[in-house]
Amino acid sequence: MAKIKVTKVKSAIKKPGRQKKTLEALGLKKIGQSVEHSDTPNILGMVAKVKHLVSVEEI
Repeated sequence: MAKIKVTKVKSAIKKPGRQKKTLEALGLKKIGQSVEHSDTPNILGMVAKVKHLVSVEEI
């Protein structure tokens, strides 16, 4: 299965609570922090919900 690297690039201040919880579920807390995940439908759906706050690249 392919991997993706998700990096938080914007703050979650003044964003809805669901988006904040999605970022936490992805493992992102600080701006500039990166995590690797498999590109399962669950992960891709979470990334799609916060696409304006993160950057994604394939590994």
